[in-house]
Amino acid sequence: MSRNTHVGIGGDVSVPDIPPVPEGTARPLWSVMIPTYNCSAYLPETLRSVLAQDPGLDKMQIEVVDDCSTADDPERVVRDIGNGRVGFYRKTANAGATANFNTCIERSVGQFVHILHGDDIVMDGYYSEVSSLAHKFPEAGLYATRSFFVDEKLDIEGVTRRICELEVFGESAMPFYYATPLQFAGVTVRRAAYEALGGFDSRYNHIADCEMWARIVRAMGGVVSPKVLSAYRIFRGNDSSRLERTGDNVREICLLNRTFSQRYPDFSQVTGQRRAADLAWRQVRKFHEQGDSEAEEANLRLWAELTPIARRLAVRLMTAAPALRRYVG
Repeated sequence: MSRNTHVGIGGDVSVPDIPPVPEGTARPLWSVMIPTYNCSAYLPETLRSVLAQDPGLDKMQIEVVDDCSTADDPERVVRDIGNGRVGFYRKTANAGATANFNTCIERSVGQFVHILHGDDIVMDGYYSEVSSLAHKFPEAGLYATRSFFVDEKLDIEGVTRRICELEVFGESAMPFYYATPLQFAGVTVRRAAYEALGGFDSRYNHIADCEMWARIVRAMGGVVSPKVLSAYRIFRGNDSSRLERTGDNVREICLLNRTFSQRYPDFSQVTGQRRAADLAWRQVRKFHEQGDSEAEEANLRLWAELTPIARRLAVRLMTAAPALRRYVG
């Protein structure tokens, strides 16, 4: 895979090239690409949610792209649930989530690419809603719906907010400056956008999606439906939870802040750093309540690095937490 600096992403950030689909290849409208890694317990629900809306082989590519799972057998699930309708590709070595997203794009042949994690789902009507958006706004590079946050049993724990400024075609990256308002499960991208702008930036794991969506919307525009037609699953063992324990998700936000400050003149580095510090503090409290002292300590150190001394002193006074004393200085 070659790497170039693509026009429009700013600075010296490099992202992988996405080559066009070879000439003569049959091009369905959809490519539903399902990256997996040790999540076969949830994969049947993911596949069924897509197959329930399957418009046919000539209109939709469905493929599971496995990042060399070691704890389960996603190929067996694909055989049992897919009944020959779902493709399967296993990578020869684990390369990480972001690299697997790029593999999904490279293997896609459809006009629209929907990367759906192997533990997430889409609700009835997702693909018809995105089709409607694409018909109304053919110039856009990104189409999305809102998403539920669900637990292992699909019980709803929350929902992504509305992005009113993108409910009609918009080109502002601002909704992505200080939050990740979209989840993968609800996002479909024109393959041509990936070809023009490159794939996911390999420096990111936790927020590679936020950087990507901002890049596409700013360069080609996007539309987000207010309807909730997808679900992102949250559980202790997934990548997001692991990154929270070490604070690496906060460190990625700091890296993204630097990228955005170079790329977008109206981005506030001060606001971005405050966001990162606040997230670290929320994780301190979360892991304290869970009794996870190692994760609490890791996030507490990071919070102290990001927080001015005056605020650290104020928090110490408000919480009267002895554990904070060594981080105020």
